[in-house]
Amino acid sequence: MKHKQRGISFIGILFVGVVVACAFVLGAQVLPTLIEFQAITKAATKATAGTTVPEVRAIFDKAGQIDDIHSISGKDLDVTKEGDKTVVAFAYTREIHMAGPAYLLLKYNGRSK
Repeated sequence: MKHKQRGISFIGILFVGVVVACAFVLGAQVLPTLIEFQAITKAATKATAGTTVPEVRAIFDKAGQIDDIHSISGKDLDVTKEGDKTVVAFAYTREIHMAGPAYLLLKYNGRSK
C-alpha cells in the first residue's frame, strides 16, 4: 500500500513565510497612524468645547501636544456651526515608504462627534 504524501513543500513554507512577514511589517507601520487618527478624533471632540474658531484651534493644539499629534495642527481644522453646535472637521494624508519607489498612501478624514 503506497500512500501519497500530502502537505506543504519547503518552497511553499518559504513563500507563505515571506507573505506573512511582509503583512506584519506593513501592519506595524500602519498601526501607529491608526492610533494617531484616534487621538486626532478625540482631540477634535474636545475642541468643540470652544466657542470661537481661535479658541477651538487652541484647545486642539493643547490636546495635540498631550497626545503627541504631528500630522495635523489647529490651523488645518475646518470649524463650522451646525445649529448651536460647533463641528470640527479634518482631513490629512500619510505616506508610508514600502520599497523602492513604492509608497502606501493613507487618507484620513473625520469630524467631531
